[in-house]
Amino acid sequence: MHDALSPERAQALAQAAGAAMFERDNASQAMGMVLAEIRPGYARMTMPVRDDMLNGHQTCHGGYIFALADSAFAFSCNSHNHVTVGAGCTIEYLAPGRPGDVLTAEAQEQALAGKSGIYDVRVQNQDGKLIALFRGKSHRISGEVVAQPVPQSIQ
Repeated sequence: MHDALSPERAQALAQAAGAAMFERDNASQAMGMVLAEIRPGYARMTMPVRDDMLNGHQTCHGGYIFALADSAFAFSCNSHNHVTVGAGCTIEYLAPGRPGDVLTAEAQEQALAGKSGIYDVRVQNQDGKLIALFRGKSHRISGEVVAQPVPQSIQ
């Protein structure tokens, strides 16, 4: 379990898991997302609002905002190096994303018990305006995100 790890090893595993996941995450990369920060139970991702992300009202399509929040959720709940998937989520849209905005999603673990976790994600624009609130429930399945664990010398 992640609870038995030293803080340094837990952080090293979070960074290794995040790097491995992002390298394989074609969808997040295609949307211009960047994994700006990761630590155990936390991830921060950014995404610029491009013209091809605008809906008929010339604001960011909700699906892209959802995708950003969902990606931050995924990185946060996999930060313990256990393969974890989403089991359900909700999102509340509070304000539109505008052309040229850079949206930031911060995902924070709220609870982790056994194989289930709850994560809250706040999506804001570059001015700190709250765009959306997302809550996700995770479920841990078998396996580790990174096949080769970080060397024991980091403990």
